[in-house]
Amino acid sequence: MTGSAGWFGSLAPGLILPGLLLLALGGCSSSGTAPVSERTAGTASSSKPAVARPRTSQITPSTTGRHTVQRGDTLYAIAFANGQDYRDVARWNRIESVDRIFVGQELRLTPPPGAVEIQPLDDDPAPSARPLAEPLVLKTPQAVLLPYSEANWAQVNTPPAAVAAKPPVVKVAPVAATTPAASVPATPVPAATVGDWLWPAEGTLAGRFGAAGGKGIDIVGTRNTPVIATASGKVVYSGSGLRGYGKLLIIKHAGEFLSAYAHNESILVKEGDSVTAGQKIALMGDSDSDRVELHFEIRRYGKPLDPLVYLPERS
Repeated sequence: MTGSAGWFGSLAPGLILPGLLLLALGGCSSSGTAPVSERTAGTASSSKPAVARPRTSQITPSTTGRHTVQRGDTLYAIAFANGQDYRDVARWNRIESVDRIFVGQELRLTPPPGAVEIQPLDDDPAPSARPLAEPLVLKTPQAVLLPYSEANWAQVNTPPAAVAAKPPVVKVAPVAATTPAASVPATPVPAATVGDWLWPAEGTLAGRFGAAGGKGIDIVGTRNTPVIATASGKVVYSGSGLRGYGKLLIIKHAGEFLSAYAHNESILVKEGDSVTAGQKIALMGDSDSDRVELHFEIRRYGKPLDPLVYLPERS
């Protein structure tokens, strides 16, 4: 210790302080690799692949007449994909509420054996009145009522061969023949309506109903063009679970009409929302399509209809 103290003491005072600083810097540099290794480890841990989220199952038309409910399915979407009326599917499966189906539940998509198919009343021809084939025929009564007297009593009790004269004929006042009512055509039951339909988007009409099996029309436009509700109603489906439709919206209207809007870029409403005619509900896109377009359908009782019959003419 004395030697060391003497050695430090023999050093010039101006050299002691720089030496201590060098020792301190050396100690810091020896431990400087730890934070680097920690950062490297942290970077490596953050590069782990993200866990993929489960996709909603795709509903395709059934080839067996049955469908097993998957996560994200709705009765409206199942019936829509199979061209059925959602009320029929509910009745065939004894479903009391269309909003209550369960994952794993097997649904019948065809009528059970012996079931009577119920057709909407306004789809049947309206009955019409027609005149009778022949006018009414008035027949003379077979019996004649005579006032009581001895002569009449004797006449009634006398055999027909002994009657010298014909019995008095009681005249009956003639009854005017009833003129058949004029045929008045019955007023046909008007088809249910949702009022004035609106075009769902701006663009070029590129695909028509029935062309190449099309169940609606195609409107080609630019990405993020507003898509509006063609009439007031309630959103009964919002998702991408129907194969070939991309991001799809289905709206239920009065009179058991449905309108469908497919291939959207994004959807702005959710299931259960009430929408008004002209309200912006989505943005046009190309989901599950090879071009930016809106595929638009109108269905009633599950059956596709030509939208151009309902949409106003465009100039």
